[in-house]
Amino acid sequence: MAGEDGISIDWTLINKPEKLSDICLSKALTISGEEKNTGEILNEIGKDSLFFQQSGGGVTFSGGEPLSQGPDLELLLDELNKLKIDVAIETSLHVPWQKIERCLGKTGKFLVDLKHTDSDKFKRFTGGNSDLVITNLKLLIACNENIIIRVPVIPEFNHTFQEMKTIIDFTIGLKTVREIHFLPFHNLGSAKYEMLGMKYKYSGIRNLDATEIADYVAYAESVGLIAKIGG
Repeated sequence: MAGEDGISIDWTLINKPEKLSDICLSKALTISGEEKNTGEILNEIGKDSLFFQQSGGGVTFSGGEPLSQGPDLELLLDELNKLKIDVAIETSLHVPWQKIERCLGKTGKFLVDLKHTDSDKFKRFTGGNSDLVITNLKLLIACNENIIIRVPVIPEFNHTFQEMKTIIDFTIGLKTVREIHFLPFHNLGSAKYEMLGMKYKYSGIRNLDATEIADYVAYAESVGLIAKIGG
C-alpha cells in the first residue's frame, strides 16, 4: 500500500514478468505483449495473405520505434519482399542512419513522425535531438524513398498556426515529399501511465477535434501538399 495512492508496485523487483502472468486470478494485472520469433510472425502475417491479395493491403511496422530492432527486422523485410507483400515503416527517424540504411529498397513507404523543427523545443519536450531526425530525413529523401510526413498536433507543444506553418513550409521544401498527415492529440494513453505508476503530464488536456486543425490542412493544400487528418 502507498498511502492515499492505493497499491504501489515496485517494478525494480520484476525482472521476468512472463512468469507472473498466471498469478493474478482476477486479471487485474496482465502481461502486455509477447515474444515471437521471425517464423511465428510470418505465420501470423500469412493468415491475412488472401486479404493482401484482394485489397492491395500490406504490413506496417510500428512501435515503439521499429528501426531500433535488431537483425530480425531485416530478415522479416526480406521474407515479406519475397512474398511480394507491401511494407510500410512508421518511424521517428531518431536512430543512427545505419538502422535506416539497411531497410532501403525493402520498404515501400516510410511514415515519418515529424514533431517539431525547433531544436530547443524538441529537446525540452521529448529529450531527443531534432537535428538527428532532420538529417536522417534528408538522407532518406536523397535515396528516393516514398515518404509521408505525419505531424502529431499537440496542445502546448506545436498546436499554433505559426508552428504548423513552419513545419509545413519545411515539408514543402523537401521537394519529393508530397503528402502530410495531421494526427490530432488524444489522451487514450493516460490509463497506461496510471497502470505503470507514472505521472501523465497531459492530464486534463482534452482531445483535439478535427475542426481545430482544419486551418493547417487548408494551408498545406494551398502550398501543394496532399493533406489529411489522421492516417
